[in-house]
Order: sequence, then C-alpha cells, then structure tokens
Amino acid sequence: MMRAKSAELFLRNRRFIAGGVVSLNRKVQPEIAFVRGQGAYLWDADGNRYIDYHAGFAPTLLGHADPDVDEAVLQAISAGQVLTGTGTTTWEGRLAELLVECVPNLEKVQITNTGSEATYHAIRLARSYTGKEHVVVMQGGYNGWHDDVACNVMTPLEKVGPFVSPGEYPYLPLSAGVPKDVARRVHVVNFNDLDSVDWVFSKYPVACLITEPILQNIGVVRPKPGYLAGLRRLCDKYGVVLVFDEVKTGFRHALGGFQSIANVKPDLSVFGKAIANGYPIGAIGGKEEIMNLFDAADETRRVLIAGTYNGHPVPVAAAIATIEKLKNQENTIYSKLETLGKRMEDGLLSLCRDLGITACVGRQGSAFCLYFMDHHPDNWHDLAEHHDMAKDLQYRRALIDRGVYHFPLPTKQGSISASHTPDDIDETLAITRDVLQSLVEAKIAAASP
Repeated sequence: MMRAKSAELFLRNRRFIAGGVVSLNRKVQPEIAFVRGQGAYLWDADGNRYIDYHAGFAPTLLGHADPDVDEAVLQAISAGQVLTGTGTTTWEGRLAELLVECVPNLEKVQITNTGSEATYHAIRLARSYTGKEHVVVMQGGYNGWHDDVACNVMTPLEKVGPFVSPGEYPYLPLSAGVPKDVARRVHVVNFNDLDSVDWVFSKYPVACLITEPILQNIGVVRPKPGYLAGLRRLCDKYGVVLVFDEVKTGFRHALGGFQSIANVKPDLSVFGKAIANGYPIGAIGGKEEIMNLFDAADETRRVLIAGTYNGHPVPVAAAIATIEKLKNQENTIYSKLETLGKRMEDGLLSLCRDLGITACVGRQGSAFCLYFMDHHPDNWHDLAEHHDMAKDLQYRRALIDRGVYHFPLPTKQGSISASHTPDDIDETLAITRDVLQSLVEAKIAAASP
C-alpha cells in the first residue's frame, strides 16, 4: 500500500509533538495515520481501507461512529448540556444507575475520565480501607500508567527471571521517573498461580490485589478453572481488597462484566473502553462501605476524588447510549459477537492445520489472539517461552499490508465489533490464508541451501 500522506503527517507532527504521537504506545511500524472510521473499517490519509481488529485498543464494541451513540452525543450538545463544574447532573446520575443495574456487584460507583484514573483510585481506596500499603499485580497484566502498576507487562525473560512458584518477580517499571521505593511495596506474581499469591500475602501487609480477570494485554490469557474463586478466598483469608480491572473485559464480554461470567464477586471493579464505545471515560465501583471512603466523615481516611472533567456530558451521553443499546439488544449483540468470534477462531485454526502451522487461538467472545505455540498459555512465562514472537510480528505486518489491521505488536488482542459481518470475517480469513502461506514459503526458502 502507498502511504506517502501518512509519512508526511508523521514527519510534520514530530516537529511539535514529543515523540511524534500523543500516546507513545501508538509508536509502531508501519506508521499509518488514520483519518476516518466507520463500523468495522478504518481509512488512512492515503485512502487505503482496512478491516479493523485493533478497535482503538478495544473500546469500539459497537463499531466506529455508531449512529445511536453519536446521535446521543449530538443531542446532549444541542440541548445545552455543558460542563458546569458544580453540583450534580441528571446524566451522571443516569450513568451511575445503569452501571449499578448492569453489574450486580456494584453498590456505588464513581465516574472518571480514564481507566488508569479508576485503578489509581482503587488502590487508594484499598489502602485507606485496610490501613495497609502493599499491592499485588500480575506479570503480563496492565492496569494503567501510574507508579504502582506501570510495570512488568511484556517483560523479556532475561530481565524478569525464570518461572518461580511460590515467589515473586522483580518490579520492573515501564517508565523512568518512578521512585525506587515503589518496588518495596509492589509485588509481581504470575497469573494463574495461587501459591505465589498465598506466599506474598503471608509475607507482606497487602492492601489489594489488582488483576484483569482475563489478561487481555498479552492476547487472551484466560483464568484456569477455580483461579478467580481462589483469589477471592485468599483475599478473604488475609483481609485483602480484591480489585478486578475490567477496563478491557467489562461490557465486551457481558453486561455484568467478566465477573458475572466467572461468578466471582470482587470488592472493587474498574471499567472503561467499551462502556462508551470509544469516548473517553472510566468508572470505579464496588462495595458501598469501601466506596463511601470517597466522602468519609473521618478526614484521615477520606480518599480524594476530583477532576474537572469527571462526568463531562459528552462521554457520559455516549456511555449512557452505549449501555442502553447493549441492554436493550443484549441477546442479539452478544450472541452475534460470540458467533463472529467462533467463526474467526475456527477459521484461523483450520488455516493453520491446512498449512501445517503450529498454533492455537485464545478467545473470549469477541476478543481473540492467534498464538504460534502448541498450547494455550497460562501466564507470561509460558507465553514468552513458547510463542514465536518474530513470526507473530511478520504475520501482523503482512496482514496490514493487505488491508487487515491488527496492532503491529506481538500478542496484542484482536477485537471484533458488532459492526463486523460474516463477510468481513471470511474476507479476513482469505487474506490470512495468503499471509500464512507466504510465511510458510519464506521459511522453506530460508531453510534451502
């Protein structure tokens, strides 16, 4: 594909934007400047069309520019719903009510602008509630950009060290500027490893354990049977607040979050992304006694929540419209997403079998990831040791060159939207067949004398 206009825009923006892009996670190859999205498709500055499975890191569950969501935003603007910065509003109340209605484990909620803000508040609440300071996070999980959790996602094994259980891994920050003493109170364990959680809880004064209920920043790494329930038991045993980070899983897999599928009740939950179909918003909710610490009479336990843009009418209108649409069409939308996800999974597995490629597909509903390994990974060490990262990157870049957009970084989740059709999946699989065939041929050619 020709991308001269994209290259020109990147060159221009580097003159004014530090790093060239406004979120450095977007700094990938190939450099493509997207200018428009509609439904299941994106168009770049040069007019190239792509079937989109990146979905902006997964929020666009209904598809880009969903007409019902966008109409709700336009109505809010035309009705004069503006940022007042004082008192309460009908729209923030309606969104809070919807969240509590849809997610049975939420007793009270608060609204933020991002998922990272919500996880930040969750940790503060847990520390106030328990009087303890330490935090447990997952190797391979991502819970935001702040100091306590910005660590240990796709860490090279030579840095994180070999698999250990029970035990913990070194805290390895994703950013410079993090105080060194943060590592003293943040403990990193592997997903699906209850023995290590028990070991850490027994050694340190842990305020909370925060985890995605499915690791969806390294593809789709599902919990083993009983793992999430085991976390609940251990948190109860040691007096630790259990936090589910459902920024990616929430509303994508079910109206009640993945917690409703797993039938496990966390103390606090955080949401974002799919609750507003791409508009910027986050939410935190959970037990009333913990959430009430935002307005505790005892100022020594009161947790500050403040934000000029919290509850801004535009993203709140989008969230209300998104959740109401999911609620009114729950069976239709989620059954369609499951059907499309299964079509994609079966198609990918069939292609790999036909071409003699060792692979498996991690999937939950509309979220999927093709792994070039012979079994489904249980944790980051398992994935990093067995998945062919180089082949994954080749695969993604080749798909992009043929008009199928997956984020060009190994193991990143693919996301199907309600705007995708069976024809989109079939077109994707036809292109994927060509890509995988080319990878097989290139491997054969490389092995020839």
